[in-house]
Amino acid sequence: MSENTSSIVSKVWSFCNVLRDGGVSYGDYLEQLTYLIFLKMAEEYRKPPYNRDIGIPEKYNWDRLKQQRGAELDTHYKELLEELGKKPGMLGQIFLKAQNKVSDPAMLYKIIDMIDKESWVMMGVDTKGEIYEGLLQKNAEDTKSGAGQYFTPRPLIKAMVQCLQPQPMKTIGDPCCGTGGFFLAAYDILISQHQLDREQSRFLKNKTFGGNEIVAGTRRLALMNMFLHNIGEIDGEPMISNSDALIADPGYRYDYILTNPPFGKKSSMTFTNEEGEQEKEDLTYNRQDFWTTTSNKQLNFLQHIHTILKTGGQAAVVLPDNVLFEGGAGETIRKKLLETTDLHTILRLPTGIFYANGVKANVLFFEAKSASKNPGQKRCGSTTTAQMCITH
Repeated sequence: MSENTSSIVSKVWSFCNVLRDGGVSYGDYLEQLTYLIFLKMAEEYRKPPYNRDIGIPEKYNWDRLKQQRGAELDTHYKELLEELGKKPGMLGQIFLKAQNKVSDPAMLYKIIDMIDKESWVMMGVDTKGEIYEGLLQKNAEDTKSGAGQYFTPRPLIKAMVQCLQPQPMKTIGDPCCGTGGFFLAAYDILISQHQLDREQSRFLKNKTFGGNEIVAGTRRLALMNMFLHNIGEIDGEPMISNSDALIADPGYRYDYILTNPPFGKKSSMTFTNEEGEQEKEDLTYNRQDFWTTTSNKQLNFLQHIHTILKTGGQAAVVLPDNVLFEGGAGETIRKKLLETTDLHTILRLPTGIFYANGVKANVLFFEAKSASKNPGQKRCGSTTTAQMCITH
């Protein structure tokens, strides 16, 4: 790490520690950094030599924000967040449902001043990535925030991506992408293992990745994390949809699926009944492309993954034990999965690797077969850690 890089990382982290003492969590600090760095980068892109219009009204641009002080800064910033959240494209998704969690205007101004002193567009991807990924990890480790459920351990992600070995000019999907860890790991491998030409580099930046994340705050972090790693355009369309992936067949297909669906037995929605009381209702998805109807989230994600995976496409999916051993809908889905895919490897993970203690999890590796392929064929893949061959 260069001296300049080290200095920037140190500044960002020092503010984090000060804010923590004032009751601001890692997640809240990370969100404010996301808003402010995005605004600063938009301002840098607005000026020569880029001259790009990101869609931010002059009233809410970076120069106007940094002129504010005290109570006026607090009022202006809250108004800015609300108005930019109404905009289309990447801009609107970054600021959707945004709130100011730094109640002290003096401290907020110090963060603005820190960000103003750096040229973020020119800053190295490694530097920006280190700052952001570091804060994401700290936030995930903060058990009070509950953010761990959106943060798959990076060593596991790296191992899964290395097993699939994604190739250039291929698409990669994650229907519940959390903070975008699988995308970044795949991006790193594609950059480090291939000498990409101009067309391949453009495809990697703008067309390789796609996914869903229904939690607005988590989706914001994923989009910013990807953008700071040079994936996507500041004035482009977001690669991550805010829709529920399980609602319908999206129509598009991926060459690779890398994902860790949310743990938990059932999908449910909360509503208020006639007596004004909060009630929960299990969700089921009646889709013609699904093999069976169930309210089990993991089983529905497994069916959805089968739908959006191209013939010959490869998937690596983290799933809990109930998917492997549950009867009823679980048994139906397993049989169909074995008929239609080459499920060649199950990697058993250590217990306690995820935020929920005692959750036993596995990684399923499979390849979608064509309809004409002999359903009796089997192949045994391998991983460096463990494997189980499934006999069809």
